[in-house]
Amino acid sequence: MSTDKRELDLDPAGLAVRREVLGASHVDASLERADTITGEFQEMITRYAWGGIWTRPGLDRRMRSAITLTALVAHGHLAELELHLRAALRNGLSREEIVEVLLQSAIYCGVPAANSAFAVARRVLAEDDPTD
Repeated sequence: MSTDKRELDLDPAGLAVRREVLGASHVDASLERADTITGEFQEMITRYAWGGIWTRPGLDRRMRSAITLTALVAHGHLAELELHLRAALRNGLSREEIVEVLLQSAIYCGVPAANSAFAVARRVLAEDDPTD
């Protein structure tokens, strides 16, 4: 299978929310790297995660961010956690609320997982403007 570039068929609503939550520069870089191997994955997450879930009216973005942080801690996805910590700030969670989410996660996801998450959070929250 070739890794040539391919034209992406992206859900417009999902793409808009994805850019608002994660930042346009991150999303644009991800899409620019899309090829015949990763292109369908980019389409899928833009359509189903961002267009299908993040656009639903039942929860606001702050709540969705808090839930996402907890899920990422639970599964030890620290690179994604770093990305979503910035997104949580962009979505209006305060630094204090993020700490509370991580403390809650320590009880329900495990202390070692939260310990790793706090190390990532310390780095992200120390940045001048982690929402860039």
